[in-house]
Amino acid sequence: MGVDIRHNKDRKVRRTEPKSEDIYLRLLVKLYRFLARRTDAKFNKIILKRLFMSLTNRPPLSIARIARKVAKLGEKENDKIIVCVGTITNDLRIFEVPKMTVCALRVTEKARERILKAGGQIMTFDQLAVKAPTGKNTLLLQGPRRQRLAVRQFGAPGKPNSNTKPLVRSKGRKFERARGRRASRGYKK
Repeated sequence: MGVDIRHNKDRKVRRTEPKSEDIYLRLLVKLYRFLARRTDAKFNKIILKRLFMSLTNRPPLSIARIARKVAKLGEKENDKIIVCVGTITNDLRIFEVPKMTVCALRVTEKARERILKAGGQIMTFDQLAVKAPTGKNTLLLQGPRRQRLAVRQFGAPGKPNSNTKPLVRSKGRKFERARGRRASRGYKK
């Protein structure tokens, strides 16, 4: 049987629409599908792809991380619109929130309060499409994807130089405390 007749490689595994049935998200998809098709800007294609993503691939972005990026931009580029396809959350670890214009799917209550208090502005994606249809003068940011607690357990624990956390039922005297963990039982790593 030839490779060309085997149909197990036919399906491309990537999202072509969001899993969510949220009508407002679907309207944004319609809008950005149009913009991705009718403009040459890669920006719209990226936004569209990110609108399809699952929640784990759209991690929250804190205002502290945004503030760090805004500070790096300097004075001359301070009017850039920060775009995040996801949620913008508050961060108690920073006291001064700089003035910034953000566009996101969601902004938490406290983050919204602090951004507006600093004289900033919050936009929705349909407003962004009107103001910057090709993504001019924008800065596209993502939250850290590998910050989830589950990521700590990805990999092989116990392997030399591995910092992977073992997946144990409980942490105590009787759990994973034998060989490799005590000098009296073979060796201690």
